[in-house]
Amino acid sequence: MAIVISFVIKTFLLRAFYIPSESMQPTLEINDRIVVNLLAPDVMDIQRGDVVVFEDTRSWWGGPEPETTPVQDALIFIGLAPDTASHYVVKRVVGLEGDQVECCDDQDRILVNGEPIDEPYIYPGMKPSDAAFDVTVPDDHVWLLGDHRGASADSRAHVDEPDQGAVPQDDIIGRTLSIVWPVERWGGGGTDREPFEHVPDPP
Repeated sequence: MAIVISFVIKTFLLRAFYIPSESMQPTLEINDRIVVNLLAPDVMDIQRGDVVVFEDTRSWWGGPEPETTPVQDALIFIGLAPDTASHYVVKRVVGLEGDQVECCDDQDRILVNGEPIDEPYIYPGMKPSDAAFDVTVPDDHVWLLGDHRGASADSRAHVDEPDQGAVPQDDIIGRTLSIVWPVERWGGGGTDREPFEHVPDPP
């Protein structure tokens, strides 16, 4: 019964993931285990500032999957162990469909629909972006950045492609809910919508 309940929760409500890289520091550290709310975006809307996990269906960021044992595979399948598959990526939503996202103003702040964004979650000492960009997010897509901007291959790496680095909403697995391991890092999943609260609607 416990296995059945765990499988149902993992399929419809919550799912565990493992953080393998530094791209979301300091919000998420290497080896953090996180729980993701699977109700977003299908039931709950995704908003700017949300930290999300998505499936890398176009192999933009995915590498070779780490080796696992049959026991680990079984535990991952039923939801009792975090998914370590490298084709799942975690980033922060900066732009929603129709948004114009550009870098940067004279204070090195990213602009969303002309509104400068002060981002408190960025890795200390990092600029919001060293690369200039000006993109309009396509319909049913989101535009994503890592918090450790100097160590994140995010939407900026694909601005020259037809969708300008945006990721389809259908690829989003869910929004991060909490860090569950290690114990000393228990806490929220990193979502911070406050910096975007004054962003106007897309033109």
